[in-house]
Amino acid sequence: MAPVLTPDLREEAERIKARYPRERSAIMPLLYLVQSVEGHISREGLREVAELLGITTAETEAVATFYTMFRKGPTGKHLISVCTNLSCKLRGGGELYEDAKQALGPGCEGVTEDGMFTLHEEECLGACETAPVVQVNFANYDNATPELVAEIAAKLRAGEQSPSPSRGELPADLRAASRLLAGLEPEEVAT
Repeated sequence: MAPVLTPDLREEAERIKARYPRERSAIMPLLYLVQSVEGHISREGLREVAELLGITTAETEAVATFYTMFRKGPTGKHLISVCTNLSCKLRGGGELYEDAKQALGPGCEGVTEDGMFTLHEEECLGACETAPVVQVNFANYDNATPELVAEIAAKLRAGEQSPSPSRGELPADLRAASRLLAGLEPEEVAT
C-alpha cells in the first residue's frame, strides 16, 4: 500500500508538529492533512499519523471517530451537513435534510454518482441561534432553506460561484477546507 503522505507532505507534517509544545497536540491538524490528501481518513492515514506522533493507531482512531468532521470513508468533493438537533429540528432541520436528499440526488448519503456530494445528518453544528444550519465544506449557512440548498448544489455541480456562506468564504472543496483546518494555505499542499 502506498503511503498517504509523500515525502514533501511528511516535511509539512513535521512543521505542523513543531507548532505544538507537545507533539500529541498536533493530532487534529495531522488528521486534517491526511483528509486533504485522501478526501477522507483511511486506515493507512490513521497509521501514518500515529507513527508521526509516536502513539498507537487506536489512539489516533479514537480522535478521528469522535469528531464528525473527520470523514472515515469515501466522501464527495463537497460535504454538505444538515443539523437536525433540537433547535434546528424545531425550525425545519429534519425537513431540510429530506429536501437536501432530493436536491443532491441518489446516493448522496454516501457519494453521489458524479462524485460531487456527500450529505451528512449532523448532530449539532453549534449555531442554534441561526437554526436551521447547513454546512458546506465546514462553512455555515444560517437560516437555511430548501431553495438555498438546491441553489448551492446546482451551482457547485455546474462549477459556478456558489452563494457565500454566512461568514467567511466557501472553501473550494472538502480537501481545500481540510488543508485550511490543518493550518495550511490551499496551494501549499498538492493533491
